[in-house]
Amino acid sequence: MSPRVISCGIVLLDPDGRVLLAHATETSHWDIPKGHGEEGEAPHVTALREMVEETGIAIEPDRLKDLGLYVYRRDKDLHLFAARAAAAELDLSSCTCTSLFPRRSDGTLIPEMDAYRWAAIDEIPKYASRSLTRLFQTTLSLAELHRTL
Repeated sequence: MSPRVISCGIVLLDPDGRVLLAHATETSHWDIPKGHGEEGEAPHVTALREMVEETGIAIEPDRLKDLGLYVYRRDKDLHLFAARAAAAELDLSSCTCTSLFPRRSDGTLIPEMDAYRWAAIDEIPKYASRSLTRLFQTTLSLAELHRTL
């Protein structure tokens, strides 16, 4: 049995408790900034790096709250951290993704994420993948996080 993959990410909330979602290029779904660690990389370092690569937002490590490990899919767990967006991070128009991948059809390098939005709790099912929606509806309460962050 292959080991479960762990993806590290950040649940970034705005002052109203909405969560930052990034649109995965050429798909229909939106996701929180997250990704796999590099060899020997601490989970919070991975989460912060992925945030910068996928959104351009650089968060200081001491702003992170470690939420722990969550079962995400059959083959993947998520190690999540939470942070409250600072005033300068609320305008998503300056977000940019520097993480590129080859487009399936022709191999052209395209950004992993191509759009950004603040999503209210009740909007999550409309945008996010089933796995992420289930996580927020069952084991990770955004309302609770908003109250305690």
